[in-house]
Amino acid sequence: MRSSSWIGGRCKPWSSLIKHLARVGKLAERSCRPGWFHVFIRHRAGGMAVKIPRGRRARGERRSGLSLATIMGKKLDVPQSGKVGTTVNVSTRFGLVERGYVKPRDPKTPGQMRVRANLGHIASRWRWLTEAQRAAWTRGGREEETQRRLGRSTYLTGCQFYIKINCSRAALGLSQFSDPPQFVQFAPNPVEELIITNTNGVIALNLKVTSQPPELMVVLGAAPCSAGKSFVLHINILGWLPESEGRLCDFTALYVARYGVPPVGTRIVIQTRQHLNGWDDFPKEVSAVVPRA
Repeated sequence: MRSSSWIGGRCKPWSSLIKHLARVGKLAERSCRPGWFHVFIRHRAGGMAVKIPRGRRARGERRSGLSLATIMGKKLDVPQSGKVGTTVNVSTRFGLVERGYVKPRDPKTPGQMRVRANLGHIASRWRWLTEAQRAAWTRGGREEETQRRLGRSTYLTGCQFYIKINCSRAALGLSQFSDPPQFVQFAPNPVEELIITNTNGVIALNLKVTSQPPELMVVLGAAPCSAGKSFVLHINILGWLPESEGRLCDFTALYVARYGVPPVGTRIVIQTRQHLNGWDDFPKEVSAVVPRA
């Protein structure tokens, strides 16, 4: 009785499998010796992903580790989000993707430690509020929806609402609230475009505005990147947007203090958002390439 394997939806004998691998190269043929060959096949979104532990790769492949197909693949399934066992479901612009779980790196930078310290201090202050204040935060939290996930959202508890508002203010160096603020309606963001000039090697960064920006307008920026990039992942707070002079707000000092003078030919990505009483509006993003002198 011959042993067989299920490949490509049909049952084939092991000899056919070995002949198929032999076409790839002699190394693959040697890896099929009894007691040494081991293969694990998983079904992923209409395709087959093959993982060979400690196995040799076909000729022409010098990359070490598992192939990308074994750790990430597009998934045809009902909408899902979050960690399930050793995999994570992620909704991307290409559709639903399933990838292997990787423990995130924790460098414990000064910025991370500052945010964690703020969270601990603010959370501990919740127990020192009066019953009337906690009840007011609870009523306010029921009017604040969480960010939608898989088309669903819920309301915040009083403690969550209190931490959300005050952590937002603490990140900007503002005082804390003991009573919940009223919900605010933001005016349109006045920032129009990013203008970068290079005068005899002196680079200046300006934001063109349609009107005088509000008092509390936060500027966020990413490190200089390739001019061909259209999306950045990491963006950090630079400070408050300075007052405009002739419809231009010069924030060169804020950017240089964080990232240094940007090189010529790199793209600068800037976001601005308004802040009022612990509330933030949606950020507005602009970008430009540093020109030559």
